[in-house]
Amino acid sequence: MFITGPEVIKTVTGEEVEFEELGGAMSHNSKSGVAHFAAEDEESCLEDVRYLLGFLPANNLEAPPRFEPSDDPEREDAELDTLVPDDPSKPYDMREVISRIVDDEDFFEVHEHFAKNIVCGFSRLDGRPIGVVGNQPAHLAGVLDIEASEKAARFVRTCDAFNVPLVTFTDVPGFLPGTDQEWNGIIRHGAKLLYAFTEATVPKLTVVTRKAYGGAYDVMNSKHMLADYNVAWPTAEVAVMGPEGAVNIIYRKDISSSPTPDERRQKLIDDYKAHFANPYSAAERGYIDDVIEPCQTRPKLIKALRMLESKRVPQPKRKHGNIPL
Repeated sequence: MFITGPEVIKTVTGEEVEFEELGGAMSHNSKSGVAHFAAEDEESCLEDVRYLLGFLPANNLEAPPRFEPSDDPEREDAELDTLVPDDPSKPYDMREVISRIVDDEDFFEVHEHFAKNIVCGFSRLDGRPIGVVGNQPAHLAGVLDIEASEKAARFVRTCDAFNVPLVTFTDVPGFLPGTDQEWNGIIRHGAKLLYAFTEATVPKLTVVTRKAYGGAYDVMNSKHMLADYNVAWPTAEVAVMGPEGAVNIIYRKDISSSPTPDERRQKLIDDYKAHFANPYSAAERGYIDDVIEPCQTRPKLIKALRMLESKRVPQPKRKHGNIPL
């Protein structure tokens, strides 16, 4: 698939590109994001389509199809308690977190090869379909960039259109810095994700596993963006930015005037971590509903989904909203 083709591109720009490289299945899946899935053959493609449709209702007036679960809704997974590394700079795979929480470790990923710093897909909790969005620390440290913001926003709006509840797993150090991102409109594109989560009227749940910094934390289904139920693991850090960056900016004069700047910086970093880089300050302010042990995440989310099953949001009469395109 392509609009112009290799010959036209070569004539107009002088750039040489092969058919497959320009418009092949993996090019659309990994580079342009035009395609959401790639299949080996027709049989596996149709199988994926059937499985995908199993998560969705026939129309927007129906609830998604629920199946009697074989996985215990009270199941706790002790492995989750040690899955996040003690060193906040070390990565881990958010897909493993998701798989250990959902029914039967079954997670059907959407847009798997595109914008790998965020993970989207369908799964079930207690037999009920859910849409999952999670930052991926194993790729670009889980930062949000233009492509990740658009990928997640599209998925969130798809779930909301079909009454599929949303569960978000947050570990985001911020938006990706750089002139390329700024000049190509990261603010505008990041706002699409903020808009999508805020506009969504389905049940919205969030688990903060580790970093939840600044504006990127806001757009990841935070309580500020009208999420219904937000919990954090003890490893969570809810703050404007990381301790090192915050201290270097806020206490720049203090550090530079100190006779022992390195020691002073470390002392300020330790104080910042104690006061802000934890979930308890956020919980005191009502931004987090509960601080839970990771192993308790599955039963806590299932109880919250049951509670929110009858959620209804009255909407003002309007033609449509104005998403920041």
